Amino acid sequence: MEALRERITFGLYRLKLINGKLRTKMEEVYMDTKNITKEMLAGMIDHTNLKAYATDADLEKLCDEARTNKFAMIAINGVQVKHCHELLAGSGVHVGATVSFPLGQMTIEGKAFECEDAIKNGADEIDYVLNIGRLRMGDLSYIEKEMQVIVDICRKYGVLSKVIFENCYLTKDEIRAAAEVAKKVRPDFIKTSTGFGTGGATVEDVALMKSVVGDSVKVKAAGGIRTWADTRAMIEAGAERIGTSAGPKILAEFEAETSKN
Repeated sequence: MEALRERITFGLYRLKLINGKLRTKMEEVYMDTKNITKEMLAGMIDHTNLKAYATDADLEKLCDEARTNKFAMIAINGVQVKHCHELLAGSGVHVGATVSFPLGQMTIEGKAFECEDAIKNGADEIDYVLNIGRLRMGDLSYIEKEMQVIVDICRKYGVLSKVIFENCYLTKDEIRAAAEVAKKVRPDFIKTSTGFGTGGATVEDVALMKSVVGDSVKVKAAGGIRTWADTRAMIEAGAERIGTSAGPKILAEFEAETSKN
């Protein structure tokens, strides 16, 4: 079958279809980034501060930057949700809470409680870490059950759900297996990394994840993304959200590049 490459509206993606098979290498994935505006880019960024020592002043700065730049979301720990929800009221910026972060080593019941507690405190989006050990053991029924519980809670409240794989600890087959479960359960996003593991997002992993879930689930790239060049590569590989603490810097680099054209 002849290779297919189709230009489509920004925010979607296409993969090359070569000899009837989806390919996952960077050069075989296509997303047009030439016509991205600053507003479109900002709307893909989850502005992040997940440090254990984040203070109220740090969070106020995070919220101010998110509001000013019109980022999609702030990513914070659950204890800070209520305060940030109040700070961002009326701004259109979502408050995103992490669940079982960063290890994923809580019971399903514990994750469910933390998820619902964050939502009741004002979270608009949930980023939870799946049970990495269970995934590595090949216990996909557990992974599916856990994912279904969290996704169902989020759907009940009209909140977006994101599943963090923590790819640095997984083989490509394990990443593929988790993505297959997600394709069945249908969270809103699957996500590469916490940013607290031994590695972060890679173009190869983003492309692999997207090749499995297709249009049914979106992909969020996070961990180690600190430049516009990094961000562009992740978007072109299929990411539709970018988790980063360097959002303002990325936008500044984007503006500097586009002003030369």
